[in-house]
Amino acid sequence: MPCVRIAVVYHSGMGHTTRLARSVAAGAMSIEGSEVAVLPIKREEEPDWACLEAADAIIFGTPTYMGGPSATFKLFQEATSKRIFASGLQWRNKLAAGFTVSASRAGDKLGTLIQLALFAAQHGMHWVNLALLPGHHSSDGSETDLNRLGFFLGAAAQANSDEPPEKAPPQADLETGYHLGARVAALASYVASGRASVGAELYPETTNTH
Repeated sequence: MPCVRIAVVYHSGMGHTTRLARSVAAGAMSIEGSEVAVLPIKREEEPDWACLEAADAIIFGTPTYMGGPSATFKLFQEATSKRIFASGLQWRNKLAAGFTVSASRAGDKLGTLIQLALFAAQHGMHWVNLALLPGHHSSDGSETDLNRLGFFLGAAAQANSDEPPEKAPPQADLETGYHLGARVAALASYVASGRASVGAELYPETTNTH
């Protein structure tokens, strides 16, 4: 399988999203031939743009605050408009996926995942969903089920607000993140194989002439 580069870029406010990001990265690293970079976003530092631009897939992560990404993650999003759009869609045809954490089970996390998917679309990226049926949705289910919170668009986790990252999110949510990372890396490898087999970009670039 061809070597693929996966970047996990995320912001964490209290450490819970960091813990989930590490599980996502571990899942990506479980796929043979994958190289994974974990890139925390810090308000006072520039992201590693070169690493992001070289990646075959970028997995975005943020806590959900007030129904959307954190302010620090939003600053990162806005910074990409100046850097990436300024010289064309540099992230065109990369794979993208997302994960998020909130203190409550629902917590309007879907709003965050939708914003992440739209962000990826603005850069011409291809969104990778979770591809897991909902867990713990019947009397036979349990809190140990993957995707126990029942999200489809990305990996969603719940972390009690009074527990440190060493205890939250729970193992089922971490394993759901692991699944997402592995899925993205596997799909990135398939795409790279297809590109290599035809000897060219799968999607030729076009320009807006209007």
